[in-house]
Amino acid sequence: MFRKKHSKSIEVTKLSSLIADNVHIVGDVVFSGGLRVDGRIEGNVINKGGAHGLLVLSDKGSIKGEVRVYDAVVNGSISGDLEVEHFLELQAKARVSGNISYRQLQMECGATITGSIERVGEDGVREEDKDEDAKVVEIGSSQHASGMR
Repeated sequence: MFRKKHSKSIEVTKLSSLIADNVHIVGDVVFSGGLRVDGRIEGNVINKGGAHGLLVLSDKGSIKGEVRVYDAVVNGSISGDLEVEHFLELQAKARVSGNISYRQLQMECGATITGSIERVGEDGVREEDKDEDAKVVEIGSSQHASGMR
């Protein structure tokens, strides 16, 4: 009679790799599968092409560099552009300083973004390329966005 709605659109992926909170990596990280980051990365974090990888950045974790992944759950800080091919979840302690592109977005109250947010359509084409009148939302560091889905 009643059906349970699926609240998340992240594909189930095994978190096969961990960067612990006592680890500091300087250099690019390329992964497939799932990656949980509790430590610090100074370099780009890239999901191998064609792989539906998941990045989980905990509230202890930080990344300084570009991030390009299929799915992401962010609760730490990212200083650099964030490109998520499928589903992005920004949790309450997420801090992103850079431009974000995503297909689906879930954002909790308290998450902050300094940069632009741009939705990418199902076909991978940016929404503004489809519609010349589309606008990019700019959110300053002193503003908090909440309830955005």
